[in-house]
Amino acid sequence: MPRHLWVGTAAMAGVVVTSNILVQVLLGDWLTWGALTYPLAFLVTDLMNRLYGPAAARRVVWAGFAVGVACSLIGSQIMGPFGPLVSVRVAIGSGVAFLVAQMLDVAIFARLSDGRWWRAPLVSSLLGSAVDTALFFSIAFSGALLPIFPGVDVAWANAAVPRLGLGPVAPLWTSLAIADFGVKLGLALLALVPFRWAVLRLGPKTL
Repeated sequence: MPRHLWVGTAAMAGVVVTSNILVQVLLGDWLTWGALTYPLAFLVTDLMNRLYGPAAARRVVWAGFAVGVACSLIGSQIMGPFGPLVSVRVAIGSGVAFLVAQMLDVAIFARLSDGRWWRAPLVSSLLGSAVDTALFFSIAFSGALLPIFPGVDVAWANAAVPRLGLGPVAPLWTSLAIADFGVKLGLALLALVPFRWAVLRLGPKTL
């Protein structure tokens, strides 16, 4: 495997493993610490896409998906106070959301790569993040999927609370999703700085 793929794969694996660990640690009422590290996966994908092309980016995404599956399998065997740390719904939701969102990111980035330097990473990360959030939280926690996963208790996630503590009453998981996307939105903007720096340093001719 070429060196750049090893580096990209290691970076993606590091983001996935770190996020799977930190998602167990709460940050306020609506977030976990994993929400701050997981969006870096889009930065890794976009850098691979810009520097080495979409084929390399997709290979790194598949490697990240494999690491994520392994983390879910391990987490499903660790018992917490309310059951396995990773339920089957969370495992499926995280895997589907990661793969679909990252592959969408690769496709959008490649399509916009001839425009202004910031457009491809920003647009692809924002759209990918929106899809990631929608897929993960709906698969993992939505009450609409209870007939498909009758053995998984998501009653806590569907408790009726004011949205983000201020808005109309809605299932708790919708507040978690909104807060999560808000973090991804902010980090997509901040990630433009290291993206620009890395591309200028490692491959200025690609701009």
